[in-house]
Amino acid sequence: MKKHSKFTTCITLFYFILYLAAGLSLLVKQPFGNPPDEYNRYLIPQYIAEHGTLPNGYEESIRINGYGFSYGFQPILPYMFQGYAMWFVKLFTADQTALLYTARGVNLILGLLTAWLVLLLAKEWFRDRRFGWIFAFLATFLPQSIFIHTYVNTDSCCMLSIAVMLYGLTLGLKSSFSRSSSVIMALGIILCALSYYNAYGYILSCILLFTVFFVTSSGGKLHFQLRGFLTKGSFISVLVLLGISWWFIRSAILYEGDFLGLRTRDACAALYASPAFHPDTRVTWQNQGFSLWDMLRKSDFWMLSSLSFIGIYGAMDIITSIWVYRFYKTLIFCGILLCALIPSSASIHTKDLEQTGKGLRIFYHGNMIFCMLMPFILSLIYSYSVDYQPQGRYLLPALLPLCYYVTHGLDKLFHLRLFSALSQKWKRQILTWTPIVLCSVIAGFLLLTVYGYALPYYDANPVAP
Repeated sequence: MKKHSKFTTCITLFYFILYLAAGLSLLVKQPFGNPPDEYNRYLIPQYIAEHGTLPNGYEESIRINGYGFSYGFQPILPYMFQGYAMWFVKLFTADQTALLYTARGVNLILGLLTAWLVLLLAKEWFRDRRFGWIFAFLATFLPQSIFIHTYVNTDSCCMLSIAVMLYGLTLGLKSSFSRSSSVIMALGIILCALSYYNAYGYILSCILLFTVFFVTSSGGKLHFQLRGFLTKGSFISVLVLLGISWWFIRSAILYEGDFLGLRTRDACAALYASPAFHPDTRVTWQNQGFSLWDMLRKSDFWMLSSLSFIGIYGAMDIITSIWVYRFYKTLIFCGILLCALIPSSASIHTKDLEQTGKGLRIFYHGNMIFCMLMPFILSLIYSYSVDYQPQGRYLLPALLPLCYYVTHGLDKLFHLRLFSALSQKWKRQILTWTPIVLCSVIAGFLLLTVYGYALPYYDANPVAP
């Protein structure tokens, strides 16, 4: 037991040290503006640090050249974290590099919190801690996953919000939504609502799963526990409204009732965009008369989306080894296939919402599939009808459920009942060395990507084009 505890401590330390080492290396070495859209996103925390207030979306100083709109119309909680951190640092220094590192450092901290929550999720989702480590390494050290925590964006806070929501939801389903689990889930919803519209599918799933949890079956009839639903639902709703209402009320006041800000953002673009990016004249697959299938068949949407989901740094121009892409494609494909084909009854070692009913488990997994598909659908629609940008970072909200199903497939494989015919020694060796090898390869490929490809590129190109 003492030896096992020491090993767990060592691998936990390695996990966080690897995250910080790779993250800090990218944070410091990336030229300003080299990561995707960082220059335009940095305008908002820069404004907050300078003025101490939140900008109106129409503010000219934060407007994106060419496109004619700003990110100020959308929820900007991550930029507030970055902007006020920069404001504090400005009390001591006006050095622009220090301010940039401060803004990036906020996201690195958000990523560190995400990595910690991933470990907590691993404990809840996997009975065998060895496979929990596979899940944690896969979710945290996917090259693209590390990358988004090293520059100015809202994606980092989005990933944290998803981890918080899933952790709170998991605890809630197991504890009948205790006060603590309800607070955690509400916090995740708040972070998501104020950071990234593309991840709103998780908010919807939390609402649906919370509601269905109070549906019970007795004597062949369904019953709804209205009292519990109203009591606990009201508690969560009050917390969420206290956390998010200020932003949407502010938007409704500033933008003539447009509480989401999307309609006003489009109107701003129509006023100030250049012809190449104007909503009425921009060239898209849709307005050129092509079908969605034509775009998928004739463009590089599939290739760029899948490769950059695994890891393409910079402005979609820093790739890693072909073996990194092959490894992750194979692992994800095989894991999902195993998860789908091996029935849970064939496994002797599952931990899949054991305390809940079968109907709720099916509904839960249906929701997780929905949460994985939604970012892809939104990215597909955006590239087809608005602006062709097949980037894997738009798909990252699907990462945690995807990593769960990949790892669950491996867990099912190595805990098949046919393995019970093996001797205890062989079973122990297989179940120990498989996670060690996989985690080592994942860590090694991250180091290869960061130190073998990204940093040499930054050394050769110290200024963003």
